[in-house]
Amino acid sequence: MRVEDFLHDSARRFPDKIALIAGERRISYRALAADASRLAQALRSRGIGRGERVVVFLDNSPETVISIFAVLQAGAVFSVVNPGTKLDKLAYILNNCGARAVITEPRLEAVAAEAAKSAPSVAFTLSTPFEFSEILSEKNSEITSNTKQQEPTGIDLDLAMIVYTSGSTGFPKGVMMTHQNVVSAATSITTYLESAADDVVLSVLPLAFDYGLYQALMCAKVGATLVLEKSFTYPAVLLDKLRRERVTGLPLVPTVAAVLLQLKDLAPGAFPDLRYITNTAAALPPAHIARLQELFPATKIYSMYGLTECKRCTYLPPAQLSLRPGSVGIAIPGTEAYVVDEAGRKLPHGVTGELVIRGGHVMKGYWGDPQATERALRPGPFPWEKLLYTGDLFRTDEEGYLYFVARKDDIIKSRGEKVSPKEVENVLYELAGVREAAVVGVPDPVLGMAIKAVVSADPDAGLTERDVIRHCAKRLEDFMVPKTVEFRDGLPKSANGKISRSQVMVELQ
Repeated sequence: MRVEDFLHDSARRFPDKIALIAGERRISYRALAADASRLAQALRSRGIGRGERVVVFLDNSPETVISIFAVLQAGAVFSVVNPGTKLDKLAYILNNCGARAVITEPRLEAVAAEAAKSAPSVAFTLSTPFEFSEILSEKNSEITSNTKQQEPTGIDLDLAMIVYTSGSTGFPKGVMMTHQNVVSAATSITTYLESAADDVVLSVLPLAFDYGLYQALMCAKVGATLVLEKSFTYPAVLLDKLRRERVTGLPLVPTVAAVLLQLKDLAPGAFPDLRYITNTAAALPPAHIARLQELFPATKIYSMYGLTECKRCTYLPPAQLSLRPGSVGIAIPGTEAYVVDEAGRKLPHGVTGELVIRGGHVMKGYWGDPQATERALRPGPFPWEKLLYTGDLFRTDEEGYLYFVARKDDIIKSRGEKVSPKEVENVLYELAGVREAAVVGVPDPVLGMAIKAVVSADPDAGLTERDVIRHCAKRLEDFMVPKTVEFRDGLPKSANGKISRSQVMVELQ
């Protein structure tokens, strides 16, 4: 099975069922599949073929979902990039994956066009909604509005997507996922969530974030309805939508959960249709879990752990939530997750080591980065496989339930997003007057971890916290911008003269 089969199978089974709700727009599975087929044809006519990469640089919208399935149906590989991505980073991504095309929208056209100038591989850009309207209009397409999929354009071992995630070097890494990887992950997750065609999932998560992306993929797989929102900016509006659309599934990150719990007029049991809530990106504080259970007494709450390199690693069965509030659970169905020492040997319960993942959902590697791939994917117990070494430290209890201890690298999870300290530091050093900089994560009740910049500046520069934050806001996505800035005369160094982030963190405690 290939990922585009999710959409076309559901269109055959439920042609008139609503697949997508976005604002006032309601799109059936029949219409969604037909639009994806028309766009796939247009992409092929412009030279997009098997294995070529197409960057989808759009906000949360039906056009993003259409583009994803169209790229797959054309036999190509999609990469959804956050619309808040700045010029330099977008240009890096286009060059890194050798993108052949960019699908974007009017407000992002200027950035996309400028980035494409420095990416020789890009043959064309396609903008919504104007060019889309022409492509998707019946009079300009030979494809009729039926649910028949076009001829196969590849097999399940082909790449389906490249998901860019922050790397410790300051440059994003492209995680390569095949159709087989995606199908494996989606099948496992929908199994333990007991997902079904009568589910209605409300997602405020970016489609560029794999947690948000999989909401669209998994809904298409089971024939469910996705209520797609751009953000959680107006909680009262979304609560109204929860009630009005009779939402059954609500994926959250800790930031969204914290905002939700601050609403004073949220009464227990107000959403009887809500069957489940999921959480990932960072662990929910036990107090937040308890409060969610009070407000949603009939709702199953799934605490989960995952990383882009395999989508999902573990989940805690809801029945265990009150018994093991600090646990992220057990391996998802059809996979294995266990803790090893530095030699790769399994460790007994209670001993801290690195978590490794075994399963069909494990990535194929990082695009164009064999060294990073070799560090992450290492020989497994059998000669034909590789295990994913997560870089995270865990321990298990006597019954095998997993507990997160710490990250081995410096990546910070803030607002559900992964932030590379190096990438933020690179931007800080572009500000005149900054001599030394270290970026660390500090605990925050809403963000999970907040980005803090510790800076040594030239006294004559007269830099203020506001100057630093404003500079970063111009160059970085909003979730990467430091929340606070601390000025020091100098920063601690290691024996080889490098700034020691770990020592900075110790001094902040």
